[in-house]
Order: sequence, then structure tokens, then C-alpha cells
Amino acid sequence: QVQLVESGGGTVQPGGSLRLSCAASGIIFSIYDMGWYRQVPGKQRELVAVFTSGGSTNYTDSVKGRFGIFRDNAKSQAFLQMNGLRPEDTAVYYCRAARRLQYYWGQGTQVTVSS
Repeated sequence: QVQLVESGGGTVQPGGSLRLSCAASGIIFSIYDMGWYRQVPGKQRELVAVFTSGGSTNYTDSVKGRFGIFRDNAKSQAFLQMNGLRPEDTAVYYCRAARRLQYYWGQGTQVTVSS
């Protein structure tokens, strides 16, 4: 049984930082591309960052220079370090493991940026 469990969300003031974690089980973690997505009510889920199994990273333009994606294959974990948070970063954040046509999602963690 595949499980992805996110943690680390919360409420932070503008300019603050949060570190999201995604713990995976039931998959060979190292061969999956790990991505972080976010969604606000009424909008489509959007890709925030991805760390491929080959070691490449990519970010959506709005978070470049502020967010960093990391992974620890030995511990089957992925992380999203979020710095310089803005109110528009408020969303539910999901991690996803993807390999070819297989996708697995976590349950999501709420991030709220508000003064």
C-alpha cells in the first residue's frame, strides 16, 4: 500500500518560512519523480516544484529564488523549504510521486500566509 504523508504546514506571517515534509512508503522512492503542488479553492492544482529521480529540479516562476525542493532517498522523504512567503502562497500543498503513468498523492497540508 502506497502512502504519502505531508506535514509541516501552518500559519505564518508574510516574509516567514515553513518547511514541508513528505514521507513516502510502499514505493521504491528513488525511482520516482517527487513534486509539490498547491491548490486554492476554485482553482486548478498547480505544480510548485519537482525533483526528478535523475536529480533535476524545476520550479514555477512565482517561487523561484524563494522555495527549495529537496529529497532524501535513503529516508524516502521529500521536502519543500519555503522562504519569503507571501499571502498568495496560501494554499493546500500536496506532494506527488510520479513514475511513467503511475501517480500517488498525499492528503495535503494547509499553508496560510497572513498578518
